[in-house]
Amino acid sequence: MKIAIGSDHGGFEYKEQLSTYLKSQGYEIIDVGTDSKDSCHYPIFGEKAANLVAEKVCDFGIVICTSGEGICISANKVKGIRCGIGYNDEVSRLMRQHNDANMIAFGEKFMSFEDVKRRVDIFLNTDFEGGRHQLRVDLIKKIEK
Repeated sequence: MKIAIGSDHGGFEYKEQLSTYLKSQGYEIIDVGTDSKDSCHYPIFGEKAANLVAEKVCDFGIVICTSGEGICISANKVKGIRCGIGYNDEVSRLMRQHNDANMIAFGEKFMSFEDVKRRVDIFLNTDFEGGRHQLRVDLIKKIEK
């Protein structure tokens, strides 16, 4: 499985740690930056990661900024992306199970790394349920048109 990962300076430390962890679990990682803690702009990295997922270069994407909000909003501007903030374990599962989310966002300032790591595992190991949820995902896709 191939995963796009990106962050701004506010999510840089978790991006680096998460990349190392995911590689140790056998995932292929495409890191779209940023490459330091120097101030930068989250929309650039949210869009880069989202484009890789939308173009099916990557199966999933993970984006991180200070709060998770800005980079999540940026990713969701790319057609075909359904990104949510993994603010707890249950939501991290439900966004895959019910919404067929293909990206997950986190806020480094407001979450522990252990929580983020666990929620990434939940997200990546949960399948889309389909059924009644497929109609809702189809309605989301219709909005994009």
